[in-house]
Amino acid sequence: MEKKLIRSCSIWRALEVVGDVPILLILEASWLGGKRFDEFRRRTGLLKALLSDRLGRLVTGGLMEKKLYCDSPPRYEYLMTTKGQDLYWTALMLLRWEKKWQVKDKINVELIHKTCGKMFDPVPACGHCSEEIDPTRVAWSEGPGLGWMKPLYSRRRKTRESTGDTTSLMDQAAQIMGDRWGSLIMRSIYTGVNRFDDIRADTAIATNILSERLTWLTDMGMIRQSQYNSNPPRYEYRLRRKGVDYYHALLMLMQWGDKYFVAPEGPPLLLTHEECGHDLDPQVVCSECKEHISFQDVSYRIIDRRPMSENDSEPVPVSRTAS
Repeated sequence: MEKKLIRSCSIWRALEVVGDVPILLILEASWLGGKRFDEFRRRTGLLKALLSDRLGRLVTGGLMEKKLYCDSPPRYEYLMTTKGQDLYWTALMLLRWEKKWQVKDKINVELIHKTCGKMFDPVPACGHCSEEIDPTRVAWSEGPGLGWMKPLYSRRRKTRESTGDTTSLMDQAAQIMGDRWGSLIMRSIYTGVNRFDDIRADTAIATNILSERLTWLTDMGMIRQSQYNSNPPRYEYRLRRKGVDYYHALLMLMQWGDKYFVAPEGPPLLLTHEECGHDLDPQVVCSECKEHISFQDVSYRIIDRRPMSENDSEPVPVSRTAS
C-alpha cells in the first residue's frame, strides 16, 4: 500500500506543537502575565483536566517550565522559557490580523513600546531594508532541508467555538492557527498550490477533511473558489485580502520552526524579499520608532468593550494595565 507523504516544512513541525486552540489560549494568558493554574483557568475558560493536560504538553515541549513557589501545600507556577517567548512575534501577528479583520466591539489591547514610550502597532518588516513585508513581493525556492515525510497526525478535536466568555484577545486568529489542517492548506496556497488534488498531495489530508476545511476557509473569507474547467467542473482556490494578511502569522511561525525544528541540512524553504533582493529576514518592529520588538519591551492595556450584561444596549469600556 502506498504511503501518503507530506512536504517537509517548519510550519508543519511548529503546528505539531502550537496547532491547538487551548495551547494558544494558554500562551496568550502567559504573555498577559498569567503564571498560576487558577489564573490560566480564569483567562482561558478551559476545563481543569484540559488545562492540566495542555500545561503538561507545554512543559514537555520546552515552552514552559514548572516551578514550585509554595511547599505546603505544593503550589506551582508555569513560566515561559526562551523557546516559548520566541513565539511572541507569531502572537503579535495573530493579534494584528485579529484587530484588522474581526469585530471591533469586544476585548482589545493597546500595546506600549517601552523603548520609545508610545502606543504602537506591530509591523512585519524585512531585516535588511526595513520595509514592511508585502506577501505578494516575497519569492520562495526549495531549501536544502526540503523533503517528504510521513505525516503523524495526532487526533485532536476541532475547536471552532468563540472565546467570547474569556479574556482572549484572539478569536478567529486562534481558531485558524489552532486548526492544523486549515493552516497547512493556507501554507499550500501561499506557495502556489491551488487545486484540490494538488493540495491533497501536498498536505496528505484526507479528502473529506480537505473538502470541509476548504469550505470553512471560503466561508470565513480567507480564500475564494474559482472554476478552471467546466466539464467536469474543477476548481482552484485563491487568496482573498483577508487571507493574504494572515501570511505574516505563518511567516513568523515558520521562522520559529526553522529555529527549533530545522533539519541538519538546513531550512526546507528559502524566501527572498523582492523589494531589496536579499534573503528575507522577517522581524516585528514598532510602528512608531521602527525598532525591533521583544517580549520584555512591551507593556499593555486591555480594553473590554463588551456589554456588561445582556440588557446593556452599548458596550462599556473597561481598561486595565498589565500586572
